[in-house]
Amino acid sequence: MKPRYWERAKRDLARNDPRLGAIIRRHPRAHLVSRGDPFQTLARSIVGQQISVKAAQAVWQRLAAAVPQMTPQALLARDRSRLRACGLSQRKVEYVTDLALRFRDGAIHVARWPAMSDEEVIAELVGVRGIGRWTAEMFLIFNLMRPDVLPVDDLGLQRAISLSYRAGRAVSEAAIRRIARAWQPWRSVATWYLWRSLDPVPVEY
Repeated sequence: MKPRYWERAKRDLARNDPRLGAIIRRHPRAHLVSRGDPFQTLARSIVGQQISVKAAQAVWQRLAAAVPQMTPQALLARDRSRLRACGLSQRKVEYVTDLALRFRDGAIHVARWPAMSDEEVIAELVGVRGIGRWTAEMFLIFNLMRPDVLPVDDLGLQRAISLSYRAGRAVSEAAIRRIARAWQPWRSVATWYLWRSLDPVPVEY
């Protein structure tokens, strides 16, 4: 389902940033879609850490084949060696296993998140082993569908801004934040379209 704010965000972004508006017009029917399951979203984000989108997709597909019902209980029922065979590093196996344990044991309180601010959700999530700020930001965008997240450490966003705004030159965090001022309060949407400028096929988390 399309986020209720999506069309308004597109209009505002196109008006405030012509370069971004051109990217948006190249993808008239695409929009953010949430997978809707918190555990799966977080597990998929962990899988995607520090590897390319293509590699992450391949690993996730193998993991999904090994754990057809992607629930904490089902993942914990698989031998770690089988998870490693899907292409996960030993550390990522530890991270997704710890995540599954926390969900199974009720240490994560999903029901509270909708009422919490972005920074409050990030603070709770980074307390989980293997989840840093980037992973928490991906969760805010792809699961909670928060509209104004700016993942400045995301390599795809950095590259897209470099190509679209800096003629391929490196871009600093300060420059990203400065450029992104024009995108508020829709920085998640702007980020999503800048990702599309690099890869027209939306990544799923």
